[in-house]
Order: sequence, then C-alpha cells, then structure tokens
Amino acid sequence: RTLHVDEPTNQVDWNTGSVTLLTQNQAWPDTHHPRRAAISSFGISGTNAHIIIEQPPTTHETRTQQELPHIPWVLTARSQAALRAQAARLANHVSEGDSVLDIGYSLATTRARQEERAVVVADDAARRVQALLTFARGGAHPDVVTGRAREGELVMVFSGQGSQRLGMGRELYDTYPAYAKAFDAACDELDHHLPHPLRDVMFGDDEDLLNQTQYTQPALFAFQTALYRLWESWGITPDTVTGHSIGEITAAHITGTLTLTDAATLITERARLMQTLPEGGAMVAINATETEVLPHLTGYEDKVGIAAINSTNSLVLSGEDKALREIADGLSQHRTTWLRVSH
Repeated sequence: RTLHVDEPTNQVDWNTGSVTLLTQNQAWPDTHHPRRAAISSFGISGTNAHIIIEQPPTTHETRTQQELPHIPWVLTARSQAALRAQAARLANHVSEGDSVLDIGYSLATTRARQEERAVVVADDAARRVQALLTFARGGAHPDVVTGRAREGELVMVFSGQGSQRLGMGRELYDTYPAYAKAFDAACDELDHHLPHPLRDVMFGDDEDLLNQTQYTQPALFAFQTALYRLWESWGITPDTVTGHSIGEITAAHITGTLTLTDAATLITERARLMQTLPEGGAMVAINATETEVLPHLTGYEDKVGIAAINSTNSLVLSGEDKALREIADGLSQHRTTWLRVSH
C-alpha cells in the first residue's frame, strides 16, 4: 500500500485507465514471470528518485559435487605405430599417486588432435598402466577403445515418451554443474504448471507417478534439455537436431524456436490434456512391417490403431490394453516392446 495517504488526490481521474492507489495491502498474484515493481520517492525540494526492482531468481540448495565416475585418457597420433608408441611412453611416465583427472585433462586439451585415436578408461591406475602396455605391444585390452577420426556432420535426436526411468540424470546432476544448472532452470519453469515438483518426482521412488503422462513428458524435456546443455558446455554442438514425438518440443527449444518458458508451457499443457483422456490404454512397439501387422488389426479397428511407423520394419500400436495384448500374442514371432505410458 502507499504510505501516509488517506484518500486519492482529486487532481487525477482515477476512473480512466487501470492505475489505482493502494490504501490497503493486497495479494500479488503469481503470473509465472518475475515480479517487478517501480518505487518513487518524491523529496520536499523537488527531487524525484525512482528505482525498478525485480524478483531474484530461485535459489537451490548447495550441492556437493561428486567425483567423476570414469575419466578417459585420450591418445591421438597420425599412425597406429605412433599411437602405440605414445601409449608406451605414457605407461612409463605414470607413477603411483598421479592425478588421473589431471592427466586426462592434459591429454584431452593440450595435444594436437590427429586421425588415429585410442581411449583408455579403467577404475584404477594399475589397470590403466596395464591397458596402455597391452595396447603398446599390439594387443587388445577391454579398457582400450580405438578408432579413426573422420569429418562428418553431427545429428542429435531427442527421444519420445517411454524412455523415462526413476533417477534418470541424477548422477549427472550430482557431478556436472552445467547439467545441474540447466536442469534446475527447466524445472523452475515446468513446476509452475505441475501439482508436484518435477525434481521430486524424477528423483523419488514412485515409478507409477513418473509414468503418468503429465509428469513423463516434462521429465523427458528437462532431462534432454539439460543433457544437451552439458554437451554444449564441452563444445559439442550438432549440425542438425530432430525429435521423435515429445522430443520435437525439446528440439524446437534447442534451436531457439521456443523459449524455455514457452516450451515448458506447451509441454505441460500437452501432457495435462493427454492425462485427462480415459485410462486403460497402452502402446507397444513391434519389429514388423505395416503389411505384416495390418491383418492382425481386423476386428479391432475401433480399439487399436497404428500410432507411428518408425521405419520399414518397426512401428508402434496404440489402443485399449486388452485388445493390444491379444494382437501382440498373435505377433509373438516378432520382437515387441511395451512402452511405459499411462494412456
């Protein structure tokens, strides 16, 4: 309320426009945008001080960053012989007590990147040295992956509903600040539209709750957006992005077509509307052609339909659970995967 004012001045037409003088405190509604206020101070000498203040961003509990579970040592050279020689030199150089992280960082960031590559990942220093020596002598070791780098475009695909699981991204959240920052930002926007905080649902223990469409779709969006931002923080960005089903919204956000606020609004409203549909539905992916499946849908036309044709020999059926299971039994010679969906 405005202090020290009993009634509005009669020098202003208060009936025009939407400006009012607050003589009593009133609730400030949440519009899902930062609250902003303009404050004026009129001095007795004519000085006018004006300031605009904005609601601060939401803060989260300080996280204790976890150690990286696996640290790769990357070797690069112009030929296989030079690559194996480099492995031998590194094995002879490493001593007990050396920082695995420091060596990995130096190998990845301070050396020229040549065509021939080898990556060593092992749980302890002794095993790493053994892997390096085996590779240097021309042998194969399970902790060494080799390959040849080549130019080409990078495409990232964002997946659809059914790929969710409890705790997805939790290790990334606890380990990489770039992932945690992007995930928190996504949850802040999505939580405006959800009955329960999304972070609690994803990192909780109620699998049925996560598999409800109203949470599944926002969860996949938050996870995939944060995962992309993590790759981006490492300097890995795609030439092209695409999305399957709900992943299309993530792709649209990543390309800048949708802001985070707009994407969160769209995806939660989409999920809410789907959640209100009648229950008892299911979806199943079948490794079969459309021609092979269509005869099995005879008599079920009002209960089951083809939801997506993903490739020439892979499609998804959607419909009433009981009818779908009868159809799937008739296609037992084909591999089937039931999607984790609530509708």
